[in-house]
Amino acid sequence: MQSLHLRDEFIKLGQALKAAGLVESGVEAKEVIQDGLVKVNGQTDTRRGKKLYPGDIVSYNGEEIKIEN
Repeated sequence: MQSLHLRDEFIKLGQALKAAGLVESGVEAKEVIQDGLVKVNGQTDTRRGKKLYPGDIVSYNGEEIKIEN
């Protein structure tokens, strides 16, 4: 599991996937999220703009990201 450290209060789901290097672009992030391939805290989430806060865990394609301060 890799950690993603926040610069602000939150990060949006699409931005987090891109920042962690799990997708190449915002367009790819949008597609995998809308296709239901991404989970936030164990629940499928199809909102690219979903706000992630410290403690949230994102899962995609066998990889996990933990959001931290």
